[in-house]
Amino acid sequence: MRVFSPLQIPASLTPLKQRLFLYNLPTYHHHRQWRPESLTKQLRLLRPPPPLRTLKCFSQRQSTQQQEYEFERLFSNLNQATLKREPGSLSSAIFLVAGTTIGAGILAIPAVTQEAGFLASAVACIFCWIFMVVTGLLIAEVNVNTMCELGSGGVSLVSMAKRTLGAVGVQIACWSYIFIHYALLVAYVARSSDILTNFLNIPLWESATLFSLVFGGICYFGSQRFIGAVNGVLVFGIIISFAALVVVASGDLQWDALLKANFEAVPMSIPIIALSFVYQNVVPVLCTNLEGNLSKVRTAIVLGTAIPLGLFLVWNGVILGSITNLEMSSDTMIDPLQQLRSSNGLVGPIIEVFSLLAIGTSYIGFVLGLSDFLADLLNLPAGQNKPLPYLLTLIPPLALALIDPEIFFKALDFAGTYGVLVLFGIFPAAMAWSDRYSSASSSIKLPELVPGGKLTLSLVVGGAGWVILSELIENFGHQ
Repeated sequence: MRVFSPLQIPASLTPLKQRLFLYNLPTYHHHRQWRPESLTKQLRLLRPPPPLRTLKCFSQRQSTQQQEYEFERLFSNLNQATLKREPGSLSSAIFLVAGTTIGAGILAIPAVTQEAGFLASAVACIFCWIFMVVTGLLIAEVNVNTMCELGSGGVSLVSMAKRTLGAVGVQIACWSYIFIHYALLVAYVARSSDILTNFLNIPLWESATLFSLVFGGICYFGSQRFIGAVNGVLVFGIIISFAALVVVASGDLQWDALLKANFEAVPMSIPIIALSFVYQNVVPVLCTNLEGNLSKVRTAIVLGTAIPLGLFLVWNGVILGSITNLEMSSDTMIDPLQQLRSSNGLVGPIIEVFSLLAIGTSYIGFVLGLSDFLADLLNLPAGQNKPLPYLLTLIPPLALALIDPEIFFKALDFAGTYGVLVLFGIFPAAMAWSDRYSSASSSIKLPELVPGGKLTLSLVVGGAGWVILSELIENFGHQ
């Protein structure tokens, strides 16, 4: 028998507020048949309530009768103005993950995989996708467990790290999270401002400010449904522009070039490929929007990252298969996109549109993730849209992008190598290990989203650590 933490209903609440309080309680179903008996009894609050009521939610497994109570959701997302439940949409969650994943990293993939070739880099992309799906599911598992224990939604990486890894874990999580998000937001603002300046013929500072205000305003003022709709439109635009790019660029595609495989050159491309699959920053937002529904969270993560995987493979195949006469050297790396632009006049505008849309979707996801993180760090009440976290999220990247407009590739390289693989590689496995196997951990546990036990967690930590160590040896070896 699994017992969830008791929820206490203060007697000072009015009957309406008591019903509102209970409306956000966990709900369960038994073979898809609702069993709300205990909840129905508690909703009869028209009579004066006793001084204090305590409600316990049980999930039982009776092996003798083969009866199983399955977890449905932790709470309800309630609109405080209309008092109506607004459950998160699964399609919006998938688009949020896909839009966050498809970012500036895809633009750099052909440049870092050209030496390895398409076949070897495709294998690397698939393995990186599996790795990042696993770490995202681990974060979701710890996040929902933390929400269940704390009794509130909107739990960010800070609360998860504090609960599982203590004060040291909180410090590592805070600095790594802030470093990655600011680095990537700087890269997004720098690249988008460059594109808008070429399109609109306005100064760089105006284009950077315009981009930050438009997309930052969508994140701050928009509801869940509106942001999901915007992400859906942007992802649809990405697919349309991507299809146009593939059609235009594939005219010169040489199929023999796709069979090139230099697996020795694969390790140098892994940090950028891993960076291209970053979406874990929106997993806490995802878990809150989907009300802790584990099945929906798993579906959103797997499908939301499978869409970018397909785009990455086709994108890399078209670029590397169309440009076969690149001259490589140890000191410089030629960007295949630049050469494709020069060889085909139609490719340039399509690439710019695709790049702007991809950056926009990723920017929304990172702004939502960082603002939610800062709100939790500042101990702001959950569910209240405060301006301070958004100002701290939007202004520093804008300032840094204006100070150094050429910071795009520097920020990507730094964030991918030393940030992503620590925070979204080693860290999720460490938190899940502590959450699952620590004796100090609470007995309240939901089903594990990632199978394999300690072996899987060890492989995740070992894989991320090996790539980081290899990059450190490579960088110090050339100095």
